[in-house]
Amino acid sequence: MEDSIENQSREVIKLQAISKKDILKSFMLVTLGCFLFSYTINAVVIANHFGEGGLTGVTLLMFYTINIDPALSSLVLNVFLLIIGYRYLEKKTMIYTVLSVFELPTFLKVTQDWPVFVPENLVVASVAAGVLVGIALGLVILGKGTTAGTDIIAMMMHKYLGWSVSSSLLMIDFIIVTPLAFVIGLEKAVLTLIMLFIASKVINFILEGFNPRKAIMIISDKYDEIGQRIQTNLDRGITVLDGHGFYSKEKRQVLYVVVSRQQLMPVQRIIHEYDPEAFVIITDVNQVIGEGFTFYLDDNGNKLHH
Repeated sequence: MEDSIENQSREVIKLQAISKKDILKSFMLVTLGCFLFSYTINAVVIANHFGEGGLTGVTLLMFYTINIDPALSSLVLNVFLLIIGYRYLEKKTMIYTVLSVFELPTFLKVTQDWPVFVPENLVVASVAAGVLVGIALGLVILGKGTTAGTDIIAMMMHKYLGWSVSSSLLMIDFIIVTPLAFVIGLEKAVLTLIMLFIASKVINFILEGFNPRKAIMIISDKYDEIGQRIQTNLDRGITVLDGHGFYSKEKRQVLYVVVSRQQLMPVQRIIHEYDPEAFVIITDVNQVIGEGFTFYLDDNGNKLHH
């Protein structure tokens, strides 16, 4: 009985330690993301007179037209949206969103007079801004937070209008960038759109994995030899699927394996070595959740199984 209680106590302490570690990690990611985003806005976006999407675009529009400090307008608008839209955020997301709402204007103010990046070629500035903004927002989302702003509006549109969140965000960005085009000019509006496009791709890259994976389906009479070799050489788990030809009704074994991009060529060599006539399908995989790749944790730090 005492041993059982002692083991349970150890488990509770262990889970608490994992939970605290997860909270610290999220805090650091959100803070780092907010800092990088704020500095990029000051050093690249404003310095080159670009626009932005979302609520930041509104603050820039107000700055360019009536000279309102972006740090002040960001704080006021975000707090307002947070008050009317808090019910659309999960509790944990809400905590880190409140953190970012106050960190963003703070960092915007702190980095106002820091060195800027104004290259001769504005395309370079647009690409740089897109990459940095994408990394920054990706870090915030990885930290389970949001930058509030139009994210909340998009969630409200999803609930009351039935629009998808991504479509709502796209519509909001279009509405914001359009008037900005009359202020910053058509050329810089186009560069802003390029920046937003690059940022979205960088965000996807960060969220979907730094190591792109490939899924391979192999149909071959030599499936056993090929599977053994892949498992031995590359230490990758393989799933064997039962299948049959639709026309011939002949039963076939299908190998299914997920590998990194670097492992793709060795797998192809193994297949060709044993069966040059094998039928092989290779597809891109955005994210893999599981042993040997990545996995999600629940609130207690345990692996989530699917």
